[in-house]
Amino acid sequence: MQFTKSLKFIDLFAGIGGIRKGFELACTELDIKTECVLTSEIKSYAVEVLKQNHPNEDVKGDITKIETSEIPDFDFLLGGFPCQAFSAAGKRLGFEDTRGTLFFDVERILRDKKPKGFILENVEGLVNHDKQNPKDKIGKTLSTILEHLALLGYKVTWKVLNAKDFGVPQDRKRIYITGTYSKAPNLENFEIVSSTLSNVLEKGLPVSNSKFVNLVLSNYSVEQLYGMSIKDKRGGKNNIHSWDIDYKGKTTKQEKEFLNLLLKERRKKKWAQEYGIDWMDGMPLTLNMIKTFYDADNLESMLEDLVSKKYLKKEHPKRKIGNKRVQDESLPLGYNIVAGKMSYEIAKVLDPKGIAPTLVAMDMEHLFVGDGDGIRKLSLREGLRLFGYPDDFKFNVSVQGGYDLLGNTVVVPVIKQVALRVVKIIMEGKNNATECA
Repeated sequence: MQFTKSLKFIDLFAGIGGIRKGFELACTELDIKTECVLTSEIKSYAVEVLKQNHPNEDVKGDITKIETSEIPDFDFLLGGFPCQAFSAAGKRLGFEDTRGTLFFDVERILRDKKPKGFILENVEGLVNHDKQNPKDKIGKTLSTILEHLALLGYKVTWKVLNAKDFGVPQDRKRIYITGTYSKAPNLENFEIVSSTLSNVLEKGLPVSNSKFVNLVLSNYSVEQLYGMSIKDKRGGKNNIHSWDIDYKGKTTKQEKEFLNLLLKERRKKKWAQEYGIDWMDGMPLTLNMIKTFYDADNLESMLEDLVSKKYLKKEHPKRKIGNKRVQDESLPLGYNIVAGKMSYEIAKVLDPKGIAPTLVAMDMEHLFVGDGDGIRKLSLREGLRLFGYPDDFKFNVSVQGGYDLLGNTVVVPVIKQVALRVVKIIMEGKNNATECA
């Protein structure tokens, strides 16, 4: 019996197909033919990208509605199951969130179809989610996942890997969970490959000429902006605030000093104790509270002036009710910074000689990069390169839709290197089985 090197696989929670791409690149390097027998994805514009790159394949929808009997036999399972339930950017409800329970559909398919191996990807927050004891190495959620995979007979390995070590200029840590029936894959000691943004940036793209960008550049040089965040949420030397550039109206030196001080003071837990509520990061402070750390003859008039210019707002402190924060009108009004996570057109300006922070969907349209004498948003092609997609990957979507899809995709070169190790184990097993036949 002559052995043919081939693998059939399924791609669950496929997104735009990043895990698949990394897996296929690994198999190509190993001279292994691949066939995708099922792709599952529910987001419509992700499906459009999948169809652009795989026009002859039918993309299935909600995996919870697909019976195992409807899935063709396959050798390998790929799955970047939804991460919001475990992410620090979300509410971290884990298995209490319906998205968190989707792992059990992965388990169902592994149990019923018994593929030879799998690769699962998720956010780093999965490691410590629902930790019962600070001394525990991992949380209950990951422990449950690993136990369930082991009960299916798989030899399982997991590891947190950072994209910046795999030739991608992005600081992006993700957990990779792998397994085969024969032995646990080795996810240690990958060759470290470094890169910078300059290696992925396109040439000759137009820089931004918006009113806000021009205002920022009238106060700072492009080089001064590198690594700076532009938002009214944090203090520190790496932050530019709206009052630093007089964006909402002219401010005096005194007002600037006060606003910077208030940014820090409003984060102290003692104010929550004084109100008799649970602490939250960034509390409104009453006039009397403010007078304990800043007093001036013109304080009240200055506060009202800053309110009128919308640098400050008046609001009641918030109580925690369930998973929400709700203003408690029984508590006195206080002054707070008008702050939002994405307050302005620019959130951060990236240095072409450096690397990008972890890219997430809601941040990407607010990330700018220095380009000559100006700054501009990242293009979608640059975004794809920051996840290691090859330039022949088709991505015909709107800019906004593209940013959303990229923020939720995977880093292709990391998947490739992980897949190389796991697939080699699978193929060794296939070869041995063939020799014994």
